[in-house]
Amino acid sequence: MSEYEDPNAGGDDYGTDAPSYEEPHDHTIVAQFTDGSQLGVSDTDHDGYADIAATDADGDGHAEVVYTDEHGGVALDTAYVDANEDGDPERVYADTNEDGAVDAAAADTDGDGELDLAAFDRNFDGRVDQVQVDPDEDGNIDRTVTDTDFDGVADTVHYGDNDTNPYARN
Repeated sequence: MSEYEDPNAGGDDYGTDAPSYEEPHDHTIVAQFTDGSQLGVSDTDHDGYADIAATDADGDGHAEVVYTDEHGGVALDTAYVDANEDGDPERVYADTNEDGAVDAAAADTDGDGELDLAAFDRNFDGRVDQVQVDPDEDGNIDRTVTDTDFDGVADTVHYGDNDTNPYARN
């Protein structure tokens, strides 16, 4: 019998403590390996597909990579990488259209918990067509460079901060 089948169906008597089909079930599996590393997978919406997976490669109880389903469908389409295990991911990779390719990537390059760099493939052709950067590391995107016609050549630069705009008058 599958864990998704009603245990009370078919006339089997499981007693009064048996969960009914309508009650929530714990659909989480945690595997711990002999080297101390761990892998956890959970189906939070009970549809039979994993909604979150986390890996703890060094076995210290803190996940280095967490995979989630952020964009619908059945795939784990977003990866959060927390290499220094401080609770804030340094890098995020997302497959927004679930074609198996990364369409968006972001990084906190200085470790302050704020986005410093992001790259996007907005038309899903495998090439980056928009980059956002925060060169002064104040937590605000200062420059967005965009290939508006998707020909592989940057067409526009938008400055969001006068401090980093070389054309702004002081």
